[in-house]
Amino acid sequence: MKKTSYFSYSFGCRVNEAEKEEIDRKMALNSFKFDNEKPDIYIINTCSVTQKAEREARQLIYRVKKDLPETKIVVTGCSATYWIKNNLHKTLPIDLMIDNVNKDFLVELIKKRLSYAPELHPRGVVKNLKNKFLDSGRAMIKIQDGCQRFCSFCIVPYLRGIPHSEKIKTLVTKIQNLPTSIKEVILTAINTEAFGYDSGEKFTNLLRNVIDNTKVPRISFGSIHPWSISEEFFDFYKEYQPKNRLVNFFHVPLQSGSDKILSLMKRGYKSSEINEKLRLIKVLNKSALIATDVIVGFLDETDRDFEGTYNFLRDSPISKFHVFRFSKRTKTAADYIAKRLKEPTSEEKNKRSKALIELSQKKQSAFMESNLGRKSSVLFLEKTFEEYREGLLDNQLPIYIPNTPYGCIEAGKLKNVKIIEYKNGRLFGKIV
Repeated sequence: MKKTSYFSYSFGCRVNEAEKEEIDRKMALNSFKFDNEKPDIYIINTCSVTQKAEREARQLIYRVKKDLPETKIVVTGCSATYWIKNNLHKTLPIDLMIDNVNKDFLVELIKKRLSYAPELHPRGVVKNLKNKFLDSGRAMIKIQDGCQRFCSFCIVPYLRGIPHSEKIKTLVTKIQNLPTSIKEVILTAINTEAFGYDSGEKFTNLLRNVIDNTKVPRISFGSIHPWSISEEFFDFYKEYQPKNRLVNFFHVPLQSGSDKILSLMKRGYKSSEINEKLRLIKVLNKSALIATDVIVGFLDETDRDFEGTYNFLRDSPISKFHVFRFSKRTKTAADYIAKRLKEPTSEEKNKRSKALIELSQKKQSAFMESNLGRKSSVLFLEKTFEEYREGLLDNQLPIYIPNTPYGCIEAGKLKNVKIIEYKNGRLFGKIV
């Protein structure tokens, strides 16, 4: 009997990627066959943070319907939840739409609603699971979902619900059961500060338990929210950073460097508070790469406000920015206050975005050069560049190592490397 095939695609954040990994695992466990060319089922895990993300999801739906008319389209994620809540899903050419509440039951719903009933994989063994992270020795583990902060620009709390977390014991067991080929675990969350909101457990205790009770060489987090970088976190970091298990990468979504804009966004902190915390990270670990998210063109952002953000980022220890142009989302607080506050024009947003992207490129280049001469472990990826294999340093910077005369360096392997050259925006090294 021919196996039913599927393909999955995920937009958006690391949490979505972690959920996609879990969907892939469950599909394989239920004997669905992965097929990236002509699948029977096409699963789309959507994002709704911006109007652009939502638009891209709709475009993919229509493209799949046009190119693969016989393929069943299953849509889930934040845009799916938004469309269902606002009764917008009925016009889309899809076969099944599943909101975030029911995402964990996606495979069961596919089997029931689309009349696919393959047998459960014997003994729960899953082989040959295709995934760009797993193939490179990395596994995403979702630790938390939902958010209680309700920042004025953000639609996520309305689509993900109140915070709920996995228990520490469950997460440790999940990591212990990963195959030995996994060399890095990426802990993902909608809001790390809300970990344990429903259970009383703490994020720092999760990190302690993972490091103390598992053997995966690298532990990282997809992002760490500013509210999580507390005195308690620094106590943990001072104790555990020397163990060389934590990846030296901090993605801290700040959104703005202007105190006025941070207040309008309802972020709950001032730029000076965050800057002090970030500088302490660099004091404790000078090779740490700090990245952030920034929104330009938020409501009532003047040239002076933007200049404050620009100067803050220029002078801070942050070396990489992901820049987003403000996108007003229906039913958020920003949607209501927009009635009394002016929104910058598209031209102003584009100009500010361009300025920050150029600053980010300049700062990232300087940080990459500062790594020259350093030795680091490298986790090799599936990606190649000419005669080089791409890998990730202990701070997640990409590096390129020449393949040996005996063949390509195998993806998913950890090796020690010396960083010897910075050229055309790339770091190069050699195995030591």
